[in-house]
Amino acid sequence: MSAETKNLRNVVMLGHSDSGKTTLIEAMLFEGGEIKRRGTVETQNTVSDNTDLEHEKGKTIFSHQMFVNWRNNKINIIDTPGFDDFVGEIVSSLKVADTAVIVLNAANGVEVGTELVWEYVEKNHTPTIFVINQMDHPKADFEKTLEQAKERFGPKLVPIQYPYNSGPHFNQIIDALRMVMYEFPENGGKPEKKPIPESEMEKANAMHNALVEIAAENEEGLMEKYFEEGNLSEEELAKGITIAIANQQFFPVFVTSGLKDMGSGRLMGFINDIAPSPADRPARKLENGEEITYDPNDKTTIFIYKTLSEPQVGMVSYFKVLTGKLKAGDELVNANNGETERISQIFLAKGKDRIPVNELVAGDLGATVKLKYGHSNNTLNTKGLDRKIRPMEFPESRIRKAVSTDSSADMEKLVTALNRISEEDPTLRVEQSAELKQTLLHGQGQLHLDLVKQRLQDEFGVNMNFSNPKIPYRETITSKADADYRHKKQSGGAGQFGEIHMRVENFYEGMDEPTGVSIRQKEIEDLPWGGKLAFYWCIVGGAIDNRYIGAIKKGIMQQMKEGPLTGSHCQNIRVSVYDGKMHSVDSNDISFQLAASGAFKTAFHLAKPQLLEPMYAVEILCPDEDTGDVMGDLQTRRAVISGMDSEGHYQKILANVPLAEMHDYGSTLRSITGGRAKFKMKFSDYQLVPPNVQQELVKQHAVESVEV
Repeated sequence: MSAETKNLRNVVMLGHSDSGKTTLIEAMLFEGGEIKRRGTVETQNTVSDNTDLEHEKGKTIFSHQMFVNWRNNKINIIDTPGFDDFVGEIVSSLKVADTAVIVLNAANGVEVGTELVWEYVEKNHTPTIFVINQMDHPKADFEKTLEQAKERFGPKLVPIQYPYNSGPHFNQIIDALRMVMYEFPENGGKPEKKPIPESEMEKANAMHNALVEIAAENEEGLMEKYFEEGNLSEEELAKGITIAIANQQFFPVFVTSGLKDMGSGRLMGFINDIAPSPADRPARKLENGEEITYDPNDKTTIFIYKTLSEPQVGMVSYFKVLTGKLKAGDELVNANNGETERISQIFLAKGKDRIPVNELVAGDLGATVKLKYGHSNNTLNTKGLDRKIRPMEFPESRIRKAVSTDSSADMEKLVTALNRISEEDPTLRVEQSAELKQTLLHGQGQLHLDLVKQRLQDEFGVNMNFSNPKIPYRETITSKADADYRHKKQSGGAGQFGEIHMRVENFYEGMDEPTGVSIRQKEIEDLPWGGKLAFYWCIVGGAIDNRYIGAIKKGIMQQMKEGPLTGSHCQNIRVSVYDGKMHSVDSNDISFQLAASGAFKTAFHLAKPQLLEPMYAVEILCPDEDTGDVMGDLQTRRAVISGMDSEGHYQKILANVPLAEMHDYGSTLRSITGGRAKFKMKFSDYQLVPPNVQQELVKQHAVESVEV
């Protein structure tokens, strides 16, 4: 079943949820003879959506790899989810695809999920075909959808086809590349070829001429032949169009009804004849800057783009052969960890089914099981090769929740299970926060985390509870204050004694040195949690022995680690220790540690303490008609709008928002816009907390401290 590199086509299906990708794939597999009967999402028997979770939700949640043999070629197809909560599946699938097929819903036009995938298509420089699907929908509007797509994705979108009729009675497609009209039987399938109606010839000729011009840019002599003969066949245009697609010079547009199996065979034929093979793609960059091409005669290199844990099977690794030939039994070295893996079995994936093969050639997609050390984003090479593919880059998380279990005994089991799932899903991150004393789960949205919760219950028997995580506030001071503190303890025998006089000030780069003290020693220390501590030793005359410097610093750091206001970390403070007393018998490290802590706490409260909160730069894309509601919601979250712009037919809102106000924002935004908006957020900086908010937080901390 192994195909030559030039006879491979690797296609990823992309699009907003409900654009009909899974249904269209069923029609494509049926047209290629890989399945005898088309399944449906409703009857839960499609090749692609084959997990219990997907059956329950009625949506694609995981990417699925399958293939179809078409004429002399093998077409690998990867189905992907339409919700941006599962963007990791899109990123990994695009890494190994040579052509993207973006499916648009003819009734809804360009939706926000399409905006998301386009961002990654552009980043990967992936050749792209657009398909306007669901032409049988009562509200299907080809012209409006095409206009929106050109507006958003640029003038390189060029229609190859358009519907002669659309809506419930859709059954005719005019094809300007082949200059023919396809008329489909009622149940779809193989169409009858008919002449283009006279009324449509002018439009079809104009479209054909545009395709000739695109092809002629890459193939000499075509334009002259076109002028001589009036039109050109697809075969004559093939080479020029293939080059144009491979170099992203143009994006052809097709029309289909996946549900009725109309146009899917023509799409498959175009992918087969025109879409680039791995051999047509540019050289792939390695991490060290070198390049490799899909050369079947080279030594073997494979890249693992996805891992998935299956019951009774264990870890399944999905990969692309980048160079050489991979044979069952080959031993490869993992460039990421140096471990040797034996590839005991190789499979072709066909949804949930796996077909064993003995060999795969450069450019092909496959799967293997039970790798001991292989993970997503790993490169495996023939021994002696030093190649590492540039890793996939996944987006920052947009939601975080504190997680817990009903019983503390289950917590270790929960963390183990979460780490297992995050191994499969790089957009999911588990964090054990020592600062917040919580286990945090970072993900792409509430739906993302809810499905993780369900998997934990179904697959691991662990119940996980969500709560809003604590906020990592910071404490600082805004003025200068002096304080002294004496620690004295006598309980028979040697006692404890230490007295410290210190000054605290807000620290910033370039500030003047402290006045009125004699600086003997100073250290500017970068704090593990951000910000700085400037420590000045200004003791003269031996009031405190130098050997206590370490203990004094330790006492200050302990107080800075759990600040006096809310127990949050302190930062950007200068401490000058300028006087004190010690006792020849009772003074020791612990005495001065406690004295330093007490003096710092007292001085801190006198120096106009201020709470700082983490601010996030938030970027929102939403439909124009929802902008007012989105802005109104942001204002309730103490957001500062920093800019507005338009992007395609969407409005882009830029805002700085406190992290404390971003709880459940994804769910709210989805509710406000009917799921037609998307957002991303990135840490910006720490800013002053408003006085009323600070007062409330300090009160809350005082109550919690008493309760503890």
